[in-house]
Amino acid sequence: SVASRCRAAGWQVAIIDSRPFGGTCALRGCDPKKVLVGAAEIVDWNRRMKGKGITSKGIKIDWKALMRFKQTFTAPVPKRREESFKKAGISAFHGRARFIDRTAVEVGKDTLSARHVLIATGAHPAKLAIPGEEHLTTSDQFLELKKLPKRIIFVGGGYISFEFAHVAARAGVQVRILHRGPRPLVGFDPDLVDQLLQATKAIGVGIRLNAAVEAVEKKGKHLTVHASQDGKKLTFQVDLVVHGAGRVPEIEDLDLEKAGVEYCQKGVAVNEYLQSVSNPAVYAAGDAAASGGLPLTPVASMEGRVVAANLLEGNHQKPDHKGVPTVVFTVPPLAAVGLQEERARAKGLKFTTHHQDTSGWYSSRRVGMKYSGFKVLVDQESDHILGAHLLGLHAEEVINLFAMAIRLGIRTEELKKMRYAYPSSSDNISYMV
Repeated sequence: SVASRCRAAGWQVAIIDSRPFGGTCALRGCDPKKVLVGAAEIVDWNRRMKGKGITSKGIKIDWKALMRFKQTFTAPVPKRREESFKKAGISAFHGRARFIDRTAVEVGKDTLSARHVLIATGAHPAKLAIPGEEHLTTSDQFLELKKLPKRIIFVGGGYISFEFAHVAARAGVQVRILHRGPRPLVGFDPDLVDQLLQATKAIGVGIRLNAAVEAVEKKGKHLTVHASQDGKKLTFQVDLVVHGAGRVPEIEDLDLEKAGVEYCQKGVAVNEYLQSVSNPAVYAAGDAAASGGLPLTPVASMEGRVVAANLLEGNHQKPDHKGVPTVVFTVPPLAAVGLQEERARAKGLKFTTHHQDTSGWYSSRRVGMKYSGFKVLVDQESDHILGAHLLGLHAEEVINLFAMAIRLGIRTEELKKMRYAYPSSSDNISYMV
């Protein structure tokens, strides 16, 4: 982290967090989510293989046991982090920091002054501004549910809604996703998203597009969701409503104005070195910075390394957002890296699109995967990959090879010559390019 690198260089360092130390990914994001997804994968695998040598009886998700297992990953983290801070000589403060001038913050009754301040507060659910918004459950709270209710609505068609919907549906829950726009998962290829929608509906998840949630009403132990779709009023009776309608930088209560720190809807306004454009003492990284990077843990980690280098050695490093893969951990997973067709056309690039449904390929058929496919964009002049989009078994792993090809400028001619382990999901690459 930035704190540990600066402390190792002999700097006096303080770290402030209003929540348990460890961060979103380790405590209430990527890591615990993937534990839940693992259970859903086992259930789905068992069902897919029914009649193919597997007797699928009695395989189901035990939510309480799954939560206990998840806790084995998350519970030890805060204590370990605090111990590591203490060992390194980093001062740790619990509370919400607020600027009181350009180089000082207040946290509780303490006032801290510094030569530099890094804002790395991450993101939180966007405000929906609807009556009854207080009745919505956040993704953080979903990951701490003691009991899984029978009926859930997910508001919004992003990562959170689809990933948790796939888990909940395979745990026997009646699930619906309400998305106000015509297209969910807008950061992913629309053709593969359509395939994922088919896969999602096939497990019993109801999906309504162009459906705007207008209010949530609590009636006893249950909730009533009021929505509209194409001018038609809709009402749903459910037990839980989960906020999956996007996240925004968590910076609104930092009193940035007192520090002269400019910001926008996407975060703190920074220059190419992740330094505030209006206060040179302040830097920002991750979801809190308007850096142009995707809101992903690997991006935040990379930007943290950039900030640390610039703090210690002066501004010289810039974040590199080229070839960053991203994944929706549904079952099957949807993965992407690089450009979509629409963006490639807008840039005036000449490219060839390789697109195919792969549900009939050996790698899919042997595991009963009915929904899989790929789309790869290849530059006609350089033979470099412009974008890769995958749906299916091991998509979250194979996408990393495409990301490496984009970052290192590996031509498709070389990818075809590569000798892959066979049979494997990776060996399909030579047929995709």
